[in-house]
Amino acid sequence: MTTLRAFCLAAAFFGLTILSAPIQWLSIRFGWKLQSIYPHAYHSFLCRLFGIRLIIVGQPIQDRGVLMVANHTGYFDILIMSGAARVSFVAKSEVAHWPLFGLMAKLQRSIFVDRSKRSAAAESAKIIRDRLKAGDALVLFPEGTSTDGNRVIGFKSALMGAVESEVGVDAEGHTEYVPVQPVSITYVGFHGMPLGRENRPFYAWHGDMDLLPHVWEAFKTGPLDAVVEFHPPIKVGPGCGRKQIAVLAEQMVRKGQIRALRGDWGGGEIRQEDAKPVLGLPL
Repeated sequence: MTTLRAFCLAAAFFGLTILSAPIQWLSIRFGWKLQSIYPHAYHSFLCRLFGIRLIIVGQPIQDRGVLMVANHTGYFDILIMSGAARVSFVAKSEVAHWPLFGLMAKLQRSIFVDRSKRSAAAESAKIIRDRLKAGDALVLFPEGTSTDGNRVIGFKSALMGAVESEVGVDAEGHTEYVPVQPVSITYVGFHGMPLGRENRPFYAWHGDMDLLPHVWEAFKTGPLDAVVEFHPPIKVGPGCGRKQIAVLAEQMVRKGQIRALRGDWGGGEIRQEDAKPVLGLPL
């Protein structure tokens, strides 16, 4: 049954993606508002299709430009973050060339960053700054790599320099900067049972794992429970630049992950109350 489940999920995923790609391409081409709404609806449906139950703690900023910084466990983070809020991503340049996943990232209006070249990173920071000023919600994974989901590693601050740019003046005449919202993403259960350290590798994609075999095994493994905690935003201020914000955000994300791993997520909102996949396959 697990193999049948994986085949059905893969077929439904490819079919939905093929149908969705032209809609999103047209939305971007003609500047329709749908370009920011459709990816959220698409990934929300994928979460339901795969049986991913999202437990949302806190509120994502959606009414102005915001840089969300989150820990990174693997490709499921894309579905989870986009299913929880209307966002685009800051991704490494290699992702743009991945089969299918690269196309999906482009259609989500992702910003691709070449971390190996300082000049390219500076240009990417400018693009990030412009998108934030335009009111976009961008997700950055400042660890620079994915992890095993059991810990948070050090946040890099290089691409967070965009938040040090002014975006306007508030009603009291004070300079306003783009807020940074830390987000903790924690995989906590599967099949409705606690997800222990020994089972987390079924969903955590890191190190030298091959992508497609890992996706296949994840499809076979079954439904996933994930806690997404949106922390209070941090703003640039006197003595609080990108490096200080990176440290504060890392601390907040780490504490949020620890709470979630302990099962203490404070009664968050469950977005997918029925964890059964849309296909109705056995859990």
